[in-house]
Amino acid sequence: MGKVIARATVSLDGFIADESDRVGPLFDWYNNGDVPFNGGDPERVFHVSPASAAYLEATWSRIGTAVIGRRLFDLTNGWNGRPAAGEAVFVVTHEPPADWPFPGAPFTFVTDGLASAIARAKAAAGDRDVSLTGGDLLGQALAAGLVDEVQVDLVPVVFGKGVRFFGAYDGPPALLGDPEIVQGDRVTHLRYEVRR
Repeated sequence: MGKVIARATVSLDGFIADESDRVGPLFDWYNNGDVPFNGGDPERVFHVSPASAAYLEATWSRIGTAVIGRRLFDLTNGWNGRPAAGEAVFVVTHEPPADWPFPGAPFTFVTDGLASAIARAKAAAGDRDVSLTGGDLLGQALAAGLVDEVQVDLVPVVFGKGVRFFGAYDGPPALLGDPEIVQGDRVTHLRYEVRR
């Protein structure tokens, strides 16, 4: 069975967006290189450094499904019905959208909690990984012991305030293993196993 992997591009001080949910320079590394990379949506092609392309290929090719929160779903409009990576997305929400214009897209709205969404995503992913987005959802999953690995694309920028990678984490100290490190251009890719 695959892993549950929390992943995001993060500022040096731990933010995944500013206070207005804008990513600003955090995503610049996705288009500052010469190597094209497609994570699954043929209309979303990045151009990254050779090191970042190799890292993305190794990590994104393992993603079978994703779990996101309603906030990210609303901000991105569910990427217009196309998963950013993997074949299906499970959206944790209190209420499914009534007017989403992509009813046939591979998005499942889960109203009975985060643990249920992760269990359903794992079942659908089979032996592939489940990608979990950052923010409050990640903080809750980490506190509940549902995360196997943390992947950070660390960008050399300081936001000062905004949306925290681990949200309002309210669990015990989470111990991680030593990082695997890949140096890209204006980004450092870090992978940590979560110790149990």
